Amino acid sequence: MAGASARPQRRRLPKLGDGAVSLILSICVIAGLAVFFLVPVFAILWRSFDVGGGAGLGNYVATLGDPRIWELVRNSLGMAGLSAIGAVTLSYFYAYALQRTNVVLKSVLRMVVMAPLFAPSLIQAQGLIFLLGRNGVFNRFLGFELDIYGFWGVTIANTLYTFPYAFLILSAALAVADARLYEGAIVMGAKPWKIFRTVTLPSTRYGIAAAVFVAFSLSITDFGNAIVIGGDFSVLATEIYNKVIGQAQFHLGAVIGVVLLVPAALSKLIVGYISKRQHSQVTDKSVALDVRPNLRRDLAYGIYATLIAILFLSIPLIVFFASLVKLWPYNMTLTLEHYAFDVQNGTEPLWNSIGVALATATLGVVAVFSASIVTMKFRTPLSGPISFLSTLPASIPGMVLGLGYVLAFNSLANPLNFLYGTFPLIVLLYIYYNHAQGFLITTTSLKQVSATFDEASTMLGAGALRTLFKVTLPLLWPTLLGVGVFFFMRAMVSLSAVIFLITPQTQVAAVSVLQLADRGATNQAAAFSVCIMAIVMAMLLIVRGILWLAGARGVTLIR
Repeated sequence: MAGASARPQRRRLPKLGDGAVSLILSICVIAGLAVFFLVPVFAILWRSFDVGGGAGLGNYVATLGDPRIWELVRNSLGMAGLSAIGAVTLSYFYAYALQRTNVVLKSVLRMVVMAPLFAPSLIQAQGLIFLLGRNGVFNRFLGFELDIYGFWGVTIANTLYTFPYAFLILSAALAVADARLYEGAIVMGAKPWKIFRTVTLPSTRYGIAAAVFVAFSLSITDFGNAIVIGGDFSVLATEIYNKVIGQAQFHLGAVIGVVLLVPAALSKLIVGYISKRQHSQVTDKSVALDVRPNLRRDLAYGIYATLIAILFLSIPLIVFFASLVKLWPYNMTLTLEHYAFDVQNGTEPLWNSIGVALATATLGVVAVFSASIVTMKFRTPLSGPISFLSTLPASIPGMVLGLGYVLAFNSLANPLNFLYGTFPLIVLLYIYYNHAQGFLITTTSLKQVSATFDEASTMLGAGALRTLFKVTLPLLWPTLLGVGVFFFMRAMVSLSAVIFLITPQTQVAAVSVLQLADRGATNQAAAFSVCIMAIVMAMLLIVRGILWLAGARGVTLIR
C-alpha cells in the first residue's frame, strides 16, 4: 500500500474551456483564410504595381496604353454579355417548363442539362468542334460550310457552359409563387401572355438579374473554351495565360488579372445584393401555386425542353463517340486504344486528380465547417471578420487567384515556399477558391438546426465541443457529405484556377485535356474528358446511395 501511495501520479493537462476552444479554432480559421486567400490576392496586387525599383503605375500605363488591351476588353465584355443573355434566356424557359408546366420526365430533363458541371468547361468547345468544326459532323459528313471558330464559337460554348448555373438560380426563383396573384389576374380577364409579362417576370426579376451576373462572371473569367475554339479571337483570360505561360511576364499578367478582377468582382457584389432582395418575394400569407394541366402549353414546353435536352446530350455524346474512333474524322473505326492513355504521363493525371479531389473534399469540409461553427455557434470577436472573409473568395476569378498563388508561394521570402510545386498547394487552392459556396451551404444548414438542441445539451452539462460532436454533427452530416461532393466535383473539373500551378510532377486530368487538345490530340483529349465525367458521376451515385440507405434523401448534391 505504501509503495502504491508513493507511486508518482500522472499529471493531467489543464482542461480547456469553451471560450479557449472557440478562440483557438477562430484563430486557426482566420489564419488559413489570411495565408491562403488574402496573401495571394495581395501578392497579385503588389506585383501589378512592382516596377523593379519600387512601386509605381508603370505596368498599368504600359498595359492600359496598349490598344490591344482595350480590344481584349471589348472582346471579353461582348462575348460574356452575349453568353449571359443567351444562357439566361434559354434557361429561363427551360426552368419554366420544369417548374410551371406538366411536362413529363422532369427529373431526367433536369439531370441532362447538368452535364456541363461534370467536366472541364472546355468540353463544350470540344463538342462544338466535333459537331460544327472544319472536320465536324455537319461540315465533313453533311456538306455544310460552317465556321464555328472565333467569337461565335466562344460565345456559344460559354452559353452552354453557364446554362446550368443560370438554370439552378432561375429554377429556384420559379419554384415558389403566390397563387393569389395569378388568381387575381385571371379574375380580371388577363390572357396567359399578359399574366406572364405582368406577374411571372416581375416576381422573378431578382432571380433573372442574379442569373445574368453569374453567367457573365463565369464567361468573362473562363479561358478553356476561348483557348480551344477561339482561333484568332482572344479575351482577357487567354491573354493572362499567354503573358504568364508563354512569355513569363508576371507583372503584365498581374495587371491584366486586376483588370479582369473588376467586372467579375462587381458582378459578384451585385449578385449578393440581389440574392438578399429575392427572399422577400414570398410571405407567410402566400398560397402555393398549383400547376394545372394545359395540353397546348405542356406540349409546347415539352418540345422546347426536349430540344434543349438533345442539344446538351449531343455535346458529351459526340465527345464520347470521338474517344472511341481511331482517328477523327479520317478513320472512324471503333477502338478503345485511346483509353490506354499511351500519351505523356499515361493515366497518372487521372489518379492525381482523384487523390487531389478526395483530399480537397475532406479538408474542404473541415475548413468550411470550422468557419461556419465559429461564425454561428462558437462566437468570438473574430466571428465577424471570419464571416466576411469566408464569402470573399466568391469575388475572385480562379485564374487570378491561381496566379496569386504562384506569385506568393514561389517567392523564397515566403516561409511556405516549400509547398510550391506540390499537390498540397493545389489542394489548398481548390479549397479556398471554392470556400465561399461551401461556407454558405454549411451556414444555411446550421441556421436550420434549432437552438433548442444546443440548449438541452448545455442543460445536461455538456460543453460546446461535446454538443458539437454529439448533437450538431449527427444532424448536419448529410449536408457536409453534400459539401464534400461539391468540393470533389469542383476539384475534378476546375481548370483556370490550377493552370499556373501545374508542373510535370503535379499534372491533373483537366489540364491534360487542355494540353492534348492544344496539340491536336483530339481523340485522347476526348477520352480524358469522358473519364473525368465518369468519375464525377460515379462519385455522385455512390454518395446518393449512401444518403438513400441512411434515409437522408432530401440533400442536394448538384449546386
